[in-house]
Amino acid sequence: MIRKTTWATLASSLVLLLASGCAVSRGQETVGAYIDDAGITTLVKSRFFEDKSVAGSSISVETLKGTVMLSGFAKSTLERNRAETIARGVKGVTAVRNEIAVRP
Repeated sequence: MIRKTTWATLASSLVLLLASGCAVSRGQETVGAYIDDAGITTLVKSRFFEDKSVAGSSISVETLKGTVMLSGFAKSTLERNRAETIARGVKGVTAVRNEIAVRP
């Protein structure tokens, strides 16, 4: 009796683990979408560091389903706008939300 209960518990635990273990965080539909978003984020950040007019270390980049959200601080409106332009130029970006604050 104990043995059947243990196997049933183990089997149901395994089913629950497998069903929930494949979920991708942040509400994304597939692992591929998550990987694409991570690639977009990496490309945007690397282009910030390549461009001398943008302080890449002061700007955060997050991507969800192709939409890039920029946040952090810029020294000027020009830098803020340049960061948005760079993000829009990355392949796979569908939209950009620019939440960068300009420091006085």
